[in-house]
Amino acid sequence: MLQTIAAVNQAVNNFIWGVPAMVCIIGVGLLLSVRTGFIQIRKFPYAIKTTIGRMFRKRDASDGAMTPFQAVCTALAATVGTGNIAGVAGAIAIGGPGAVFWMWCSALLGMCTKFSEVTLAVHFRERNANGELVGGPMYYIKNGLAKHWRWLASIYALFGVLTVFGTGNATQVNTIITAIDAALNQYAVVSDKAMATVNLVIGIVVAMLVALVLLGGVKRIGSVSEKLVPFMALTYVVLALGVVLLNLPRLPEVFTSIVAGAFNPAAFTGGAVGSLFLSMQKGVSRGIFSNEAGLGTGSIAHACADTKKPVKQGVFGIFEVFADTIVICTLTALVILCSGTSVNYGQAAGAEIFPVTAVGKVFCVLLPSLGMMFFPIFTTYVLQEYTHKKGE
Repeated sequence: MLQTIAAVNQAVNNFIWGVPAMVCIIGVGLLLSVRTGFIQIRKFPYAIKTTIGRMFRKRDASDGAMTPFQAVCTALAATVGTGNIAGVAGAIAIGGPGAVFWMWCSALLGMCTKFSEVTLAVHFRERNANGELVGGPMYYIKNGLAKHWRWLASIYALFGVLTVFGTGNATQVNTIITAIDAALNQYAVVSDKAMATVNLVIGIVVAMLVALVLLGGVKRIGSVSEKLVPFMALTYVVLALGVVLLNLPRLPEVFTSIVAGAFNPAAFTGGAVGSLFLSMQKGVSRGIFSNEAGLGTGSIAHACADTKKPVKQGVFGIFEVFADTIVICTLTALVILCSGTSVNYGQAAGAEIFPVTAVGKVFCVLLPSLGMMFFPIFTTYVLQEYTHKKGE
């Protein structure tokens, strides 16, 4: 039974992330970029300046809303973590080092896609029965398109709920367990018999931490996110840079494998990955899994921002994709490729390959994994909003 489910899932996955997805994702990103005059490039300095400036500006949001910076941090809480570790590792294992290059390309176009999503979410948002600001794809489909398209909003909400269980909470918790188990096994801290108990304890701790934040509503989610996410992301960047600097002589070779491997993956994977399209497919899909550009879920948090400027809030989306994919995903890839980790190309992998060096294992697996325990907060929040909408 399980084999049948896995086979069906694989067939559907290969179709969805095949040519149709590549055309839609890259095509829409390119179309939006041309129509906006490549706003992700023109307004990039402004996006960096505004986002960093918000970190040092204290401001209270109105009831039922977040500050614009809290909305950015809440959205980043869902993107910085699972996709950055397990997603990048999986992309490199299946698509070769060249998948990182295609991840960069999708991020460049994804910046504009995210900008558009956030702008629309803020413009077409509503206040629910509790007076809280709510929005996202289901709302801008309902309020921005003709009435005969409302069924599409319901379909999106339904599939969104299902997605949260899979790519949201289940994937995140699984990655946390995998990463922590890999670190504990590396140093024989816990016996194999006790590992199941450790995993159960971790699961209970994650559930308790999520509950503590969720029970506080939108205000507490925003407050926790704006304090946790910058610290977590900065810590990750510093530790990853430390591993890269320890392996600096290998850096030119790594960049060569990324760029050249994008067009000739077989040359850098021992023939295990022979398809350029496979490398592109894994790079683009794992990039989207990480930055959510094109999924629409990130815009749900932005819709809660206490702002009257949709376009300005949209600029924060540009920063999100840049920070998540161009900075953090790239550092993850460099850590894996520079550290001498043995990668079985052509085979599925995740956080367990994220480096095997002693320093790397402690710094870049165990500590980020502890930070990742907070990522289900956002995806559970998304589920809460979807459920609330269905009940209205």
